[in-house]
Amino acid sequence: MELKDLIEGFRETATASVADAVDKVTGRKGYLDGAIKPRINDKKIVGPAVTVLEGPTDEFVPPQHALDAIDDSAPGSVIVISIASDANVAVWGGLMTAGAVANKHEGAVLDGAVRDITEIRRDYDFPVFARATSPGTTLGRHKTLAANEPVPVGDVIVHPGDIVVGDIDGVVVVPIGKAEEVLEMAREIDVREAEQAKLIMQAGSLREGLAKYGRI
Repeated sequence: MELKDLIEGFRETATASVADAVDKVTGRKGYLDGAIKPRINDKKIVGPAVTVLEGPTDEFVPPQHALDAIDDSAPGSVIVISIASDANVAVWGGLMTAGAVANKHEGAVLDGAVRDITEIRRDYDFPVFARATSPGTTLGRHKTLAANEPVPVGDVIVHPGDIVVGDIDGVVVVPIGKAEEVLEMAREIDVREAEQAKLIMQAGSLREGLAKYGRI
C-alpha cells in the first residue's frame, strides 16, 4: 500500500483503534504519554515522522536541526522533537510554526513545551501536540543534537518515517514496517465496535454487547 493510501486510511480510522491495533500487531505500546496533548486546536494529524533530538547545553545556539528539518522535509510531515531532560522550555513557537505552515507540514509533536500559543491559534491554526506550555526559550539551555534518527518520546521510540496519528484522544506512533497490518486491524476494530454499540443500544444492555463482542 502506498504511503498516501496509508495516511488516508489512518485519517478515517479511530485513533483508539489504531492504538489497540499497534498493541496487538507489534506486542508493544505505540501511544505517547497523555501529557502530550493538543495545545492549539482539535485537528487530527496523520503523517510520517521527521525526528529531531535535543539535549542540554549552556550555549546560545539556534535549534539548527529542527530549523533544517522544517525547511527540508516533504510536505505532510509531522515534526517530532525529543528533549532529553527539562520539558518546561519551549522547543516550538510562532516562527517555527510559520516555517511549518509555509512548507505544508501536517503538525508537530513535542516531548517538551510550546509557546506563542495565541499567535499560532490566531495566525496559523496549526496543530501542535506538546507535553507542556512555557514562555521559556531553549537558548542557553538546550540545543538540537541530531535529526532523522530514532528518538525517545517518553517510553516510545519514534523512527523517521513512522506514521504519527494524533487527535484529542492523544498520539499514536505506528511503525512504518507494520503500518499496513496495523491499519487493517484498526479498521476491523472500528467495524466491530460500531456493531457492538448498535447491539448495546438495541438490547438496552452493555453486558449483552460485551458477551457477543468481548470489547470494552
